[in-house]
Amino acid sequence: MHPSQLSIDAYNYLLPDERIAKFPLEVRDQSQMLVYENGCIQDSLFCDLPDLLQPGDLVILNNTRVIPARLILFKPTGGAIEVFCLDPVEMAHQDAMSAGSGVRWKCLVGGAKKWNDGLLIGVEIEHGGRKVMCRAARMEKRNDAFIIEFTWDDSTLVFSQFLESAGKIPLPPYFHREVEQSDLERYQTVFSKYQGSVAAPTASLHFTQRVFDALKDRGVTLEELTLHVGAGTFKPVSSETLSGHEMHSEWFSVSKKTLLKLRNREYKRLIVAGTTSLRTIESLYGLGAQLIRGGASDEMLSLTQWEMYDEQQHVPTLTEALDALLNYLDRRNLEFLHASSALLIAPSFQIRLAEAIITNFHQPKSTLLVLVSAFIGDDWRKVYEHAMEHDYRFLSYGDSSLLWRK
Repeated sequence: MHPSQLSIDAYNYLLPDERIAKFPLEVRDQSQMLVYENGCIQDSLFCDLPDLLQPGDLVILNNTRVIPARLILFKPTGGAIEVFCLDPVEMAHQDAMSAGSGVRWKCLVGGAKKWNDGLLIGVEIEHGGRKVMCRAARMEKRNDAFIIEFTWDDSTLVFSQFLESAGKIPLPPYFHREVEQSDLERYQTVFSKYQGSVAAPTASLHFTQRVFDALKDRGVTLEELTLHVGAGTFKPVSSETLSGHEMHSEWFSVSKKTLLKLRNREYKRLIVAGTTSLRTIESLYGLGAQLIRGGASDEMLSLTQWEMYDEQQHVPTLTEALDALLNYLDRRNLEFLHASSALLIAPSFQIRLAEAIITNFHQPKSTLLVLVSAFIGDDWRKVYEHAMEHDYRFLSYGDSSLLWRK
């Protein structure tokens, strides 16, 4: 059976609201960590992660940084409209964040019916010791989102500064609370670098410098990639089967150095921190296969939701696929692979690279829970029942797990 026909009801479980962690622990690495391997479960703490790994292991992390993507803008009459920035239009995230006046973003709009065409809405911020009026114009509708053009009249102001002044961190809706001062630090990883996510790579919120130092002493290697997590991570599966669910494509970047390490298997075991990292790493094979088959665009490489499940006459090896990506970079004299992926990892998907995943506990009937099922099989229920019975905290600010692939 094609995974698109899987019933989402098969990934349901009872999650009481009181088990959802609404605030982080005082110390990041003191969260509980459930360890699953070969059908067995043990309880540990995240600070013990170095002791659970071996010299020569490789851990891959997502170094994205969450942007204050929620904006409250005002009509000339004083009415408020909420705008949620998703992705820049025809521009890389890094360029969009450093852009001057005239940048366009795809956005969700709350109360869009109150925003007539041609009506400028905006907000006044302080920059460089003076007041600057930033305005937004609604350009066009795209599916459930709008293209919004942001403008302002100060050439020294860039879009990231505008967001920092006017925006709010977009906490998950299941927190049912407003942003607090502590969230500005705790809803970011300690190693976040590149702005662009509208949701944190929550599996990595547990890492501390103490854990990194212990991993290094243990002989574990760390590599980073960048995947800007989109609002689709909050989107529940509302259809009866996965066929009715549309995955949002997410932009990512992987260095040539990391690709070479993967291609040459310069590690003992590969552990990825987070579903974002797993989707990125496993997408590499599909993108390389695209290049081999001649189906890739000359523009940025892109992977669709079900593409890696389609039967093909020629199935490249992993080495061939990674070689194709490296050759692609060499031909363009690039040090980083920039691509996008809408891959939905579900049961029957062939995991080719990762041997373990570090991840939090996910919502019922979510694509992230489906991913866990693809990784460890039906034992996901055993894992979640154990977590529920042993007072683990769930979702973004909740506890962690280390799951070894079956």
